[in-house]
Amino acid sequence: MPARRDPPRHGQATLFGPAAGAAPAPATEGEPGGPDAPLAARMRPASLGDFVGQERAVGPQSLLMRSIAAGELPSLILWGPPGCGKTTLARLLAEAWGGRFVALSAVTAGVADVRRVVEEARQATRDHKRTVLFLDEIHRFSKAQQDAILPHVERGTVRLIGATTENPSFEVNGALLSRTHVVRLEPLREEAVREIVRRALADTVRGLGGQGIELAPAGEDALVAAAAGDARVALGALEVAAAGAPPGPDGVRRVDAAAVEGALLRRLPRHDRAGDAHYDVISALIKSVRGSDADAGLYWLARLLEGGEDPLFVARRLVLLASEDVGLGDPQALGLAMAAYQAVHAIGMPEAYLPLAEATIYLALAPKSNSAMRGYGAAREAVMAHPDEPVPLHLRNAPTRLMRASGYAQGYRYAHDFAGSVAPQEHLPERHRGASYYAPGTNGFEADMARRWQAVRARLHEESAPGGGEPRRGEGGGQAPPATGPTRGGCA
Repeated sequence: MPARRDPPRHGQATLFGPAAGAAPAPATEGEPGGPDAPLAARMRPASLGDFVGQERAVGPQSLLMRSIAAGELPSLILWGPPGCGKTTLARLLAEAWGGRFVALSAVTAGVADVRRVVEEARQATRDHKRTVLFLDEIHRFSKAQQDAILPHVERGTVRLIGATTENPSFEVNGALLSRTHVVRLEPLREEAVREIVRRALADTVRGLGGQGIELAPAGEDALVAAAAGDARVALGALEVAAAGAPPGPDGVRRVDAAAVEGALLRRLPRHDRAGDAHYDVISALIKSVRGSDADAGLYWLARLLEGGEDPLFVARRLVLLASEDVGLGDPQALGLAMAAYQAVHAIGMPEAYLPLAEATIYLALAPKSNSAMRGYGAAREAVMAHPDEPVPLHLRNAPTRLMRASGYAQGYRYAHDFAGSVAPQEHLPERHRGASYYAPGTNGFEADMARRWQAVRARLHEESAPGGGEPRRGEGGGQAPPATGPTRGGCA
C-alpha cells in the first residue's frame, strides 16, 4: 500500500483544525499541501495548538507535551489505526522541537535511504540543525532494516518517529522498542469528526467555505456515522459529495444524506486478516460466546465475515471453543461445531454465514464447562514435574512369556468382570496414587457425569492394591481375555 499522509483526526479529537479562515501551515519537508491537494490534506492543523483531542497522548499534562515544553523530543512509535493523524502529529512535533522533518515510507524506502537521511542529519548537525526521521509503516521494515536504524537513534543523530497500524510489541524489534516511547492513538469520536467537518465547511482559505455549499443535518449525521472515527474518510466523502451536488436556484449546493451515501459507496468494516483487528475481533467473538451472549456473538461474527475474514478460520475457532468452553456441559456441541466447519468448507461464502451463525448461537446458549481443559492442565503439570514415572506392572501389556514371568499384567482386574464394569484398582503410578485431576462441572450434561464420577471414584479406591475384590459370580475370575499372540502393541 502506498505511503499516505494521515489527515489529523483522532481519539476524542479533531486533529484537523485551526480555526476557520486560519492561514495554511508553512510547508515542511514531507508535508503534502497546495490548493490541489485533497481536502483532508489541506485541513491539516498548522500547530500543536490546533491539534484537538487525544488528551491522553498529547494533552497538556502528557509526558510528550511536557517533554516538548522542556525542549526535548524522545524517539517515538506512534501506534494507531489508519487515518488517526500519525503523520500530522509527527510533523507538528518536529516543528515544535525545531527539527527538520524528513519523511520516508517503509513500503518504498530501504536501508540506503535511511543512510542518506542519516548522512544529511550529520551535515545538518554541524549547522546546529536537528533532524526528525519519520518512518511511516515501520512495521514493514524487516528486522535487519530496523537494526540499521538503531545506532543512529542511540547516538541521537536523528530522532526517530515511526508510525504503525500494528502492535509494536510484535512488529518492532525489542532493541529499537526499548529506545523509543510508544504513543497509542485512538480513532476519533463522533463529536470530533463532526467538528472537523464543520471546520472544513467554514474555512474559506483551506476548506470549502465561501463556495456556496450547505450540508444538511441528515447528511452530516450520515457522514459522521459512516466515517467510523476516520476524519480522512469524512472529509474525502464531503469533498466528493459537494463537488457532485447540483446548485439550486439560489446557487447553493445542498449536500443531503443521499449525496453522502453516494460519495461513500459501501464502507466495509475495518479488518486486516494479518493485523491486530484479526486477533481483536476473533477474541471478542470467542469471549462473547463463552459469556453466553448470542447477540454479541452474532455481531462479532458479522464483523469478521463482512470484513473479509476467512470463514474457515472462524469455523476452526468455534470448534476449539466447543471443546474448551462448552465441553462436557453439552457434548453435542463439538459435533455441531464440526458439522458447521464441514458445511463452510463445502459451500464457502457468502452462504457460509448460515452454519456459522447457527453454531455461534448454539454454542453461546449451551451449558458451559472447561473441566476437560482444567483436568488436562492438572495432569500435564504432574507429568512435567515427574515425566518418567514407571507404568505399574499390573497395567503393562504382557504378550510374551518373559514379560508374564517378570510380573507384567499380574493382578490386573478386568473391569467387565465387576459390577458396573468398575474394578477396585489403582491406575496411576505409585507417586501419583490417589491424585485427582478431573473436577467435573455442574452445568448441563456434566451434572449427571459428576454424580457418576463420584460413585466410580469411590469404587475405584475401595482398595489401594491391585489385588482383591470379588468379580461377579460366574464370570472370568478377574482376568482379561487371553492375548492372541506376542504382539508388542496389544492391549490385553
